[in-house]
Amino acid sequence: MGNPKGFIEVVRKVSGNRPVNERVDDYGEVEQVLNDQDRRDQASRCMDCGIPFCHWACPVGSKIPEWQDALYKGDYALASKILHSTNSFPEFTGRVCPAPCEKSCVLAIHDEAVTIRENEASTVEKAFDLGLIVPRIPKTRSGKKVAVIGSGPAGLSAADCLNQAGHSVTVFERDDAVGGLLRYGIPDFKLNKKVIDRRIRLFETEGVVFKTNTSVGEQISGKALLKQFDAVVVAIGAMQPRDLAIEGRELSGVHFAMEYLKQQNKVNRGVSFNGQRIDAKGKRVLVIGGGDTGSDCVGTANRQKAAWVGQLEILPQPPAKRRPGNPWPYWPNVLKTSSSHDEGCERMWSLSTRRFIGEQGRVTGVEVVEVDWKQVDGQWKMEERPDTLRVLEADLVMLSMGFVHPVHEGLITELGLELDGRGNVKIGADYATSRKGVFAAGDAAHGASLVVTAIAKGREAAAQVDAFLVKK
Repeated sequence: MGNPKGFIEVVRKVSGNRPVNERVDDYGEVEQVLNDQDRRDQASRCMDCGIPFCHWACPVGSKIPEWQDALYKGDYALASKILHSTNSFPEFTGRVCPAPCEKSCVLAIHDEAVTIRENEASTVEKAFDLGLIVPRIPKTRSGKKVAVIGSGPAGLSAADCLNQAGHSVTVFERDDAVGGLLRYGIPDFKLNKKVIDRRIRLFETEGVVFKTNTSVGEQISGKALLKQFDAVVVAIGAMQPRDLAIEGRELSGVHFAMEYLKQQNKVNRGVSFNGQRIDAKGKRVLVIGGGDTGSDCVGTANRQKAAWVGQLEILPQPPAKRRPGNPWPYWPNVLKTSSSHDEGCERMWSLSTRRFIGEQGRVTGVEVVEVDWKQVDGQWKMEERPDTLRVLEADLVMLSMGFVHPVHEGLITELGLELDGRGNVKIGADYATSRKGVFAAGDAAHGASLVVTAIAKGREAAAQVDAFLVKK
């Protein structure tokens, strides 16, 4: 620990966001950056705790105290090396991770956690600027070939690790560009897609082959891949959205959130769009679902100049501070206000959606009712409040209620992969599916989760695939 009094002498300082009136006119990244000295000062606040709860909370097991110390000393090469030892692309998590590490930082007991996420993003960007991150081309090849299906965070991390192990890796992506949800699910104002392109160029130089516009299970069969490759890793994500099967669901103007976000990201990328354009300009937009994806819809609607943006959640409003039953160092179940909310959004809580109302086939409003949550026999039950039925006017409705499991049609059905009780691909401790030579990683096997969790699962799966190939 370079400065044992850093957490006493230096106050927590975050980089902050660009002004609202500026950022809502473009899709540039919202977050600003600190200068190098401020960033190193922030790293000095790390106490190198005897038990690093930050490391315990991080899904990829980032060695946070070690690289914080290297950053404080200005040793960007060492800091970057430590970061990459557990994470194939810390520049992604440094931008979009909700930072469970910070919630478990000992300094978080007093709401003064080390700015770990920002430090991570800054460290990697500095390492790129200094030319410290260069292609690592494997010196030898095993002669084994691996197909990775899906180029999201799980697929990319698995591909990176397997390639570094010396295997020949080909990644298949059904979309026109690599990245999965990183590419088309996360808005540009949170993750500039040039950051993805930069990392993909590195992977290509290192030997990973990417095949886009290729849907395995449709254009090419999974069985054909099994004949061509020694192992197959299924990393197709959990892309089956949770629907709202109520009256009026068929009305025009009711869309899944991912349909909306993907379309805008494609437009930003310069891809011409054929078909219906989902545009919020001048419209009343209602987002159903209070999570991060719903927040991304809010930010996108604000940039499209919606007349009004609202977001409703069926659960009660979380508290501002931790409650006694939710102690540090566990994840805090508290109210989260995103940069998108700050740009303009009416947030509503404890509302259940009854039906969609429309005229001439198009949605004009949403009928909602207030609800209370009560514990009955140890389980939470929802009860409607009498005389609270009302209609929220809306010209555009985004369904953002999460994802239930991977899409079964196509690859999963063709290969006859066994599913678990939640509809995910069933795997063992070795990440192997019910079909020999086929493994599964990330959301496809574990359910929808964080980007950083998908990265961790991709790396773990890669280790098991490598062991399988070596044995084979």
